[in-house]
Amino acid sequence: MVKAILTDIEGTTTSLAFVKDVLFPYARAHMASYVREHAHVPEVATQLQLVSAEVGGELSIEACISQLCQWIDDDKKVTSLKALQGMIWQAGYQNGDYTGHLYEDAYAYLKKWHEAGIKLYVFSSGSVYAQKLLFAHTQFGDLTSFFSGYFDTNVGDKRSPVAYQSIAQQMACPAQDIVFLSDIKEELDAAKQAAMQTYWLVREGQTSASAAHQQVDNFCSIAVL
Repeated sequence: MVKAILTDIEGTTTSLAFVKDVLFPYARAHMASYVREHAHVPEVATQLQLVSAEVGGELSIEACISQLCQWIDDDKKVTSLKALQGMIWQAGYQNGDYTGHLYEDAYAYLKKWHEAGIKLYVFSSGSVYAQKLLFAHTQFGDLTSFFSGYFDTNVGDKRSPVAYQSIAQQMACPAQDIVFLSDIKEELDAAKQAAMQTYWLVREGQTSASAAHQQVDNFCSIAVL
């Protein structure tokens, strides 16, 4: 019996293009000005301290900016970077610079599952803050009420079974009753090793019946009810 669904965002509920061609460039373009302007704000100052800790030395504000931009260019999944990106993205959403993208089938089935009483959760490399921002500003409106919880890299690496075991414990739900949705095989492998059920989203290209996980090209083909 499926009691909960845990979903990835990029390439699963949301197009890779929105994240890579809209959100990431926006954060890259605004990182320097945002950090300079908000370095005195406690939430930002805390993240800048974590940047210094990550590299093992005390960095100036300008050095922090350089490091953050380098991490963006290298596509690093560093928690302090993700937190600051989330803060910058909030400004973008509030300014109306963009709307969070959601596939229409993802919206329809997340709504259907939520109304059917299945608990919905998110697990993304983006910060919990950024996840909530995206789902609060979709083209379908604010969908945050659909979700019972959010997880990011603070719970562990998305390619490690330990992260999924920890998530199941925090959900207070047997792992075998949780379905994990993702477009990344290694993440699905880790979830499966933790005893979760899995679906592999293939938004572009052909699905394969011989894949390591059941492949679907949209949420309509996911059988959980």
